[in-house]
Amino acid sequence: MKKTWLIIIGVIVLVGIWLVSGYNGLVAMDEATNNQFSQVQTQLQRRNDLIPNLVSTVKGYAAHEEKSIQAVADARAKLGGAKTVDEMAQADGELSSALSRLLMVSENYPNLKADQNFRALQDELAGTENRIAVARKDYNSSVKEYNQAIRTFPKSIYAGIMGFTQKDYFQAEQNANAAPKVSF
Repeated sequence: MKKTWLIIIGVIVLVGIWLVSGYNGLVAMDEATNNQFSQVQTQLQRRNDLIPNLVSTVKGYAAHEEKSIQAVADARAKLGGAKTVDEMAQADGELSSALSRLLMVSENYPNLKADQNFRALQDELAGTENRIAVARKDYNSSVKEYNQAIRTFPKSIYAGIMGFTQKDYFQAEQNANAAPKVSF
């Protein structure tokens, strides 16, 4: 009889350790995903911080290109107010499109293209765009790992009970694969 109770207690302890370990693993994955999302936000903020300098430089050369400049400012403001992954993705797409149009303005102004500040800002912006792409990829990889963990057996049994829910992927805006329309 005593041996039976020891076996039952042993099984309960093992199940408890297994549940705690699984829970801690899910918490770690959740935090890793949150960290990756903050990296995306950091890179988007970096780009957001570069834009006023780029806009000021372009304004000096292309004062009558106010429409392109205003589109960048509006999209930047929208990105700053985005709260969800979907809102950020949409605002990011709009900002990328507006920036593309703004950079196309430089084609009409040879002196602007030759300006040291403009070239440096353009290089910084290109580097930032690459960092954003890497941060998005890392975030989506983290989301995939986390979502897969909470949906696979046996963690799926207790993940829902313990409040772990799927996270959204960072997706490009629906029309992101269309070439931006540039008009002067």
